[in-house]
Amino acid sequence: MIEKFFVDTNILVYVYDDAHPAKQAIATEWIARLWREQSGRISTQVLNELYVNLTRKLPRRFNADQAWDVIEGYAAWQPQAIDRDVLFRAREVERRYRLSWWDSLIVAAAQLQDCDVLLTEDLHAGMVFERVTTRNPFATQVQEPRASYSVVAELPPRHRSRGRPRKPRPTGTSAG
Repeated sequence: MIEKFFVDTNILVYVYDDAHPAKQAIATEWIARLWREQSGRISTQVLNELYVNLTRKLPRRFNADQAWDVIEGYAAWQPQAIDRDVLFRAREVERRYRLSWWDSLIVAAAQLQDCDVLLTEDLHAGMVFERVTTRNPFATQVQEPRASYSVVAELPPRHRSRGRPRKPRPTGTSAG
């Protein structure tokens, strides 16, 4: 089963941010992996924030049409709408974990899409929100080694079996 990764806005922004080349390379590698595996998830909130960042906040600003082309591409990830379910779940997350409202919306959207991992730089890596675990993509490898399992040959027992006790042989009699 392939893990589902919810991608926070800040990770997507780094893909287009030339001012941070090291983070840009890592973010680009992560996003390429998620495209290949078809395991990336986002929300309409993320798309809204990405559009604003591309058109207003990056040093190399995108015009509206360029930014829209980017947004339209990520629509293939079937973004979670910020609807009533997300709002009510976000309120639960906000109360339980004492997160900001915006972070609570992100966590709620990840939960409702059954994501395993939330890629973000905004929350502490390793935090667990029900079954969603946060991961900082800049502090971990894109291709983490998978656990490998192999069958080990059975070793001979070190102790005598503890099965049924043997009956003692009578002394002084010959078997015969």
